[in-house]
Amino acid sequence: MTADTTLIIGGGPAGLEAARLIGDLGQKAILVEKRDALGGIPIAEHYAALTHGFRSAEEAMNELIAAARANPTVDIRLSTEVVECSGAAGDFRVKLAKAGNGAGETLSVGSIIVATGFQHFDPGRETQMYGYYEYDDVITLADAEKMLKENKFVTPSKGTPPERVCFIQCVGSRDRQIGNEYCSKVCCGISSKQAIEVRQQVPGAKVFIFYIDMRMYGYWENEIYWPAQEKYHVQYVKGIITEIIRKGDRLLVRGEDTTMGRPMEVPMDVVVLAVGMEPSKGTKDVAKILGLQQNKYNFIEVPHGLDPTATSAPGIFVAGAAAGPKDLDDTMSMAGAAAMKAAALVAKKARAVA
Repeated sequence: MTADTTLIIGGGPAGLEAARLIGDLGQKAILVEKRDALGGIPIAEHYAALTHGFRSAEEAMNELIAAARANPTVDIRLSTEVVECSGAAGDFRVKLAKAGNGAGETLSVGSIIVATGFQHFDPGRETQMYGYYEYDDVITLADAEKMLKENKFVTPSKGTPPERVCFIQCVGSRDRQIGNEYCSKVCCGISSKQAIEVRQQVPGAKVFIFYIDMRMYGYWENEIYWPAQEKYHVQYVKGIITEIIRKGDRLLVRGEDTTMGRPMEVPMDVVVLAVGMEPSKGTKDVAKILGLQQNKYNFIEVPHGLDPTATSAPGIFVAGAAAGPKDLDDTMSMAGAAAMKAAALVAKKARAVA
């Protein structure tokens, strides 16, 4: 592999889109993914439908995967990680290692795109006030997605359709005590999308969303938020949840209704925690290997300016949630910009050599 190639790290939505675009430009790309399959979090965690649009996540990801695989100038390496990097823009030397056997290969590439994504916040990491590891019926958005994909949303402890379901927002986001002061951007929209899906699959269920503020971006207001209330009768309650305990065969959700200024206790069959985004282990590891600056939350630092894909290292670009919480629209836009920047750098280097 020569320096007329762009290395893309991560085989999720951003990495796949960047690889496809570079291939469409007639340039060489090598995409490395540490998992044994492409598709990133939407495939690995069995997402049901995308926010917004309610399109099948598996169908959408398979389209991206097929487009990348079909391009003859895109070389895909699964179960592979970057372990070393040296050099500079236009002439990087990168060592790859194959998972399991440790076999290594050193490549010469002209540019690099980091698309290593995010991981979901672990709601039991800092506190058990939500009882995630204590009660089977306290689940996360990711757990709910898997059930919704299987068209079988049930109360986990019983295996029966729930009568009362609630979502608790901002779990692991906007929380100074744990250091995640940022908004994860997509959680309000995903909870509202899932609330609609729960009502579609379990029409008799009452569904509540407990929130600090509802933050809907772009068209989500009319596509998700209002339909959830007006068509599917999801009840939004502005409040703070302080504790979840078991009471009989149900969960008792305790907190404060901040609109009414009074305490509340409501029984629920299923509690869904709207967990936020954190940098993935791969993002943190790759940042160190490539020598990239990270911000205080350990996402890859993007210098304030007119290029949202720039990093602290010339020639290395970032796309998607590796740079911070992103929705899929932003992720795909960043992937396109990063691909163009990387391709332009490689083409400029080739002209200089010629």
